[in-house]
Amino acid sequence: MQFKNIIRILGLLVALLSVTMLPPAFISLLYRDGGGVSFLMSFIFCLVAGLLFWYPYRAEKSDLRAREGFLIVVLFWAVLASFSAVPFLLLDQPNLSVADAFFEAFSGLTTTGATILTKIDGLPHAVLWYRQQLQWLGGMGIIVLAVAILPMLGIGGMQLYRAETPGPVKDSKMTPRIADTAKHLWLIYVTLTIACAMSYWAAGMNLFDAICHSFSTIAIGGFSTHDLSMGYFDSPLINFICVFFLLVAGVNFALHFAVVNSRSLRSYFYDSEFKAFLSIQLVLILVCFIVLTSFNVYQSGFDNFEQALFHAVSISTTAGFAATSSGEVTFSNWPTLLPILLIFSSFIGGCAGSTGGGMKVIRVLLLYLQGVRELNKLVHPKAVFTIKLGKKALPNRVVEAIWGFFSAYAAVFVICMLLLLAAGMDESSAFTAVAACLNNLGPGLGQVAANFADINDFSKWVLIVAMLFGRLEIFTLLVLFTPAFWKT
Repeated sequence: MQFKNIIRILGLLVALLSVTMLPPAFISLLYRDGGGVSFLMSFIFCLVAGLLFWYPYRAEKSDLRAREGFLIVVLFWAVLASFSAVPFLLLDQPNLSVADAFFEAFSGLTTTGATILTKIDGLPHAVLWYRQQLQWLGGMGIIVLAVAILPMLGIGGMQLYRAETPGPVKDSKMTPRIADTAKHLWLIYVTLTIACAMSYWAAGMNLFDAICHSFSTIAIGGFSTHDLSMGYFDSPLINFICVFFLLVAGVNFALHFAVVNSRSLRSYFYDSEFKAFLSIQLVLILVCFIVLTSFNVYQSGFDNFEQALFHAVSISTTAGFAATSSGEVTFSNWPTLLPILLIFSSFIGGCAGSTGGGMKVIRVLLLYLQGVRELNKLVHPKAVFTIKLGKKALPNRVVEAIWGFFSAYAAVFVICMLLLLAAGMDESSAFTAVAACLNNLGPGLGQVAANFADINDFSKWVLIVAMLFGRLEIFTLLVLFTPAFWKT
């Protein structure tokens, strides 16, 4: 294991992270409502720490193997999220404990969107910006940006890309060179963010809110600059814009690149995962609308449709935004079927290669196709059935990997939930808290419906681990616990 090279790379990444402390410092100067000194101190601390990691091993440059790639990715999220907590520890407002600071930082960078903060509207603009910025950076993964700009420093890109990129098939590249792949991903990501921000601004948000919410929308994160989330703006147009960009961000970014490259929308409709993703969204919206209308939850049919559309897409794509204005019925108080249904839908999440969380649509689709194949085998025991995506038959190895992933996902979920129950949390809160963090969703039900401020510190640390498992899609982190990984 190339530990010296790994420490050198982590030092570079921490130094790179330090630069992200400067925009909030500038925002504090612009709005003059506090926080600037804390972010400047955090910048200096992270920069110095990064250089101290890097300098002793600056000459250690060699190609990374797959094992080093997995370890760097795990350390990347753990170390950088930990350093991202530094401003929260130094700030006077909000005044957070160590557990709270780490929870907020990990939730931001992993795009989970679960928060321990209350009275968000009264926080300094620098803090609001920083939270949204964390989600934006974590949405695509700073590791992809690092792959794009750091090959010149001797960091092997493909090993990091394979370890970081979500989805069952990790060896496909959009372009021949991995650095070009990362650059194209980020170009699409930035373009969508700008388009989202401009749309929010044109719909009535002020420029600050528009930029901040574009960060968390394209990242499918769910953080907001207001306690009421999107409900603060009380605007159907803003809600529809949010839904559109959540759907766009929930699609495989490689598919977006294929559409842009071919200058044709046909690539979308030839993609099995995309069609399954849209079908799931349509079914959820329809079920929510029918139930809300049947129970007369809101005053008009349009209100029922708007709330059904927004929350179905927001929860199922794992964004976790809320669109309920003050005085209206909140999502957690809907007829019991709907909150539970949408929490379960977050286990599916977005498409592979998107910024969404969950197990990903492609995996669930393959599990379904495998179930159909087994039923067909019962009817025709001697027949040979293959699983196809489009016209391409998939090898059994891929299906076996999907089942392994599903088993590991379920095991991690059960263990985390049992730990929360042991810590004194009630069943509903424990179940939805783990679902919210493992699926990188954000809001839960019961004790964690509004925020996670009232749970104990032990539960927060358990959920931080769940966030990491969810963001790294289980295996990337779980492989570190196997003895074979550490054998030379």
